[in-house]
Amino acid sequence: MTRNLRTARTGAVLTFLLAGLMCGSMTVRIPALSDKLGLSEGSVGVTLLVWGLGALITMQSMRGMMTRFGSRSILRVGAPLCAAALALLAFAPTFPTLLVAAGLFGMAFGAVDIAMNAQGSTVERAYGRPLMNGMHAGWCVGAISAGLLGTAAIAAGLSFTAHLTLIALLSLPLLIVISRTYLPDPAVAEGHETGARRRRMPPVVYLLGVIAFCAFMVEGTVADWNGLYLRNVLGAPEAVAALGYPIFEAGMLLGRLTGDRVRARFGARGMIIASGLATAATFSVVITASTSLVAISAMLFVGVAVATVSPMAMSLAGGAVDNPGPAIAQTGAMGYAGLLLGPVIIGFLSDMATLGTALGITVVLGVLIALVARFLPRRGTASVPAETPGREFTMAA
Repeated sequence: MTRNLRTARTGAVLTFLLAGLMCGSMTVRIPALSDKLGLSEGSVGVTLLVWGLGALITMQSMRGMMTRFGSRSILRVGAPLCAAALALLAFAPTFPTLLVAAGLFGMAFGAVDIAMNAQGSTVERAYGRPLMNGMHAGWCVGAISAGLLGTAAIAAGLSFTAHLTLIALLSLPLLIVISRTYLPDPAVAEGHETGARRRRMPPVVYLLGVIAFCAFMVEGTVADWNGLYLRNVLGAPEAVAALGYPIFEAGMLLGRLTGDRVRARFGARGMIIASGLATAATFSVVITASTSLVAISAMLFVGVAVATVSPMAMSLAGGAVDNPGPAIAQTGAMGYAGLLLGPVIIGFLSDMATLGTALGITVVLGVLIALVARFLPRRGTASVPAETPGREFTMAA
């Protein structure tokens, strides 16, 4: 294995880590942002919605951009812009300017999210073995680090502005240095590229998008509603209820650190089916638990169960065509829609019934992941990404 290839893998992992750090830092200081600008809960919700819509809009437009420019060029521009937009968010003096900054941050992040997954797929294919779960583990490390650094910043009395500015100033030069490690996307013949712009993606890409949608919806539901469920339904103290999400993230990290080795042994298709069923089973324990201790403990296993689904969906999408970028853009945009819409759907259902009943949709999502995965072709979902995936990853008859 060449030194350049190892360096590219390290650069991809660090990109995931810094993306998780930047997004997590914004999330963990939302209470401080609310205090700074005197925002109501509704205004905070609008801010997060604008951020999410900005990311989703960019993701929806990435297929053509990835075909034309490739992940390396987009990351070299988009990643530093993401850090700069975080700094703008930190200094926003009013609610309207905050919305503009949140939209810009979301748009920059949307481009980075798709491009770093495409870069991960490029590195994975160059290695010839599964690596995507390990790269997404970098995101978990970044998110957990954001929580720890946020706690330290609060203890030190750092303001929202000072904290996010420091994160932006740390991330910006690192992302510029890391940009030198990125690999070019696989070359695509001019005639094939032109034809690819005119036709739809292979059907399997949309199946993987549905799987990613379900997995991201589970992750978003846990992030936004787990604490309220533990406190309001199971009666956990607020400090105890706050443990649910970091324990879930710890499970995600554990699952992703081991996921590539499991995939190499058992293959992606069977692993996604098993992960979907395990997600349904473990979340059933959460919503039927009689005590918060049981529910919080189960959250660790929910994290382990769902952790590998979205990385494998991205990896398989990248292996479905000769040029991974546009396929990952399509799958990623569908997946991110689940992350954005999931918490909203849970809120609507909880108003109609109860929060515990609404969270039952997560069990359904786990079963749906397993059912949809059964329609994935057995060929092309092998343990090692194919060298010529565009020829091998076709729908089974």
